[in-house]
Amino acid sequence: MERLVKTGFGWRIGWNPQAPEFKGLVGTDDWAIELTEAELNDFCRLLAQLADTMKQITTELMEEEKIACEAESDLLWMEVEGYPHAYSLRLILTTGRCVEGKWDASAVPHLLQASEMLKVF
Repeated sequence: MERLVKTGFGWRIGWNPQAPEFKGLVGTDDWAIELTEAELNDFCRLLAQLADTMKQITTELMEEEKIACEAESDLLWMEVEGYPHAYSLRLILTTGRCVEGKWDASAVPHLLQASEMLKVF
């Protein structure tokens, strides 16, 4: 399998199985961080989990009600904030490099879709 980078307006995600340590990449048009395979796996899993939570919560909220949900693993912390149909995403690596990043609500659905098709976890 070769190096794969998917990009769109305000987001990018990548996978390079040949890389010695940092096989993953996430970012926006303005920044990117390389991730280990374990960090990328957690990123994709937690993003899917948060998206699912936002979808399930839709019926319990008033139309203009904003919400924040967070999820974490041993390696990273993530939070979505906004409306069930439009929310931003924040990422903090909690080990090693201690990086923080954020995606705008317009980029999150595309990032989510790309993360689901990136590789088999």
